[in-house]
Amino acid sequence: MSERRLIRSGGPWEDQVAYSRAVVQGDWCDVSGTTSTTSPEPAAQADAALATIAAALEEGGFSMADVVRVRYLLPDTADFEECWPVLRRWFGDIRPAATMQQCGLIDPAMRIEIEVTAYRG
Repeated sequence: MSERRLIRSGGPWEDQVAYSRAVVQGDWCDVSGTTSTTSPEPAAQADAALATIAAALEEGGFSMADVVRVRYLLPDTADFEECWPVLRRWFGDIRPAATMQQCGLIDPAMRIEIEVTAYRG
């Protein structure tokens, strides 16, 4: 059985909700839903969330090129198109399977949450 490795980013929610930023199990890495409130703009939040995701993947021995699945969660689907240029910059050559879902997020200042699964087989 492969070793399970927990990756932390130091965010306050990790301890409060009892989760890890990412979990590495063998050749797989699942990165939890990642948000940002560094800007009120959805595209800027997406870019900051993806930078956090990239750092978690790197800590686990993965890269963004290993991403095979991405999920975008937005309270308002009208914000999604604004994020497309950022998503193309991060995933343009990678082309992971993707889903966008409308749902409430834990903080109204959050305009997008992103989670990924990576595989390095």
